[in-house]
Amino acid sequence: MKSLPVYDMQGIQVGDFQLDAGIFDGKIRKGVLSQVLLMHLANQRSGTADTKTRAYVAGGGKKPWKQKGTGRARAGSIRSPLWRKGGIVFGPHPRDYSYTVPKKIKKLALQSMLNDKVINQQIKVLNDWALDEAKTKKIAAVLQALGVREKTLIALEGEGVSVERAARNLENVYLVATQDLNAYDLLSNQYLVLSKKALEQLVVRLS
Repeated sequence: MKSLPVYDMQGIQVGDFQLDAGIFDGKIRKGVLSQVLLMHLANQRSGTADTKTRAYVAGGGKKPWKQKGTGRARAGSIRSPLWRKGGIVFGPHPRDYSYTVPKKIKKLALQSMLNDKVINQQIKVLNDWALDEAKTKKIAAVLQALGVREKTLIALEGEGVSVERAARNLENVYLVATQDLNAYDLLSNQYLVLSKKALEQLVVRLS
C-alpha cells in the first residue's frame, strides 16, 4: 500500500498517511476525465449569444421595388437574409448548455486526478493548520517550506476562517471545500495542499 508523507508547518516530515489501495490504484482514466471536463466547461458557458432573424430586424414593411420591369432580381423586404443588415439565418439564440454526467463518472474522474497527483508527487499533506492568527505571510511561509511554488489548490475541511482569510490574498493560490473538490480544480492547479483531516474526509467521500 502506498503512503504520502505528512509534514508540519515548517516542512518537516512527521509521519505517513497510508493510502487506500481501492481508491489510489494508480489508474488514470482519460475517457472519464474527458467527459467530466467537457461537462464542466459546458456548464460555465453563459449561453447569452443572440442574433436577429428577419422577424426582428427593423424596417422592411414596404416592397423595395416593383416585382417586374426594373431588371433587378425580385425582392420583397429589406429584412431578407440576402440583404446587408438583414436577418440572420441559423444564428445563435439564448440557450442552456449545461448538462450533467452520472455521479459514478464524476467520482472516477476525481479519483483519476488524485492518482495523477500522487504519481507526480504533487499532493502535500499537513499534519494540521496550526495558525494562531490569520496572516498571509504565515501561509506563504508554509507553502514555501513545502516546496510549493506553482498554482496551488488548498482543500479545507473545518479549519475555520483563519486559513481562508490568510490564503485568499496569495497569488496563484485557490481555496475549495473538500466536499466540493472536483477533477477540474485539480487539473487547473499544479499542487494540492490539504490537512490530514481533509484527506481522511476525501477518502471517505470516495469510498
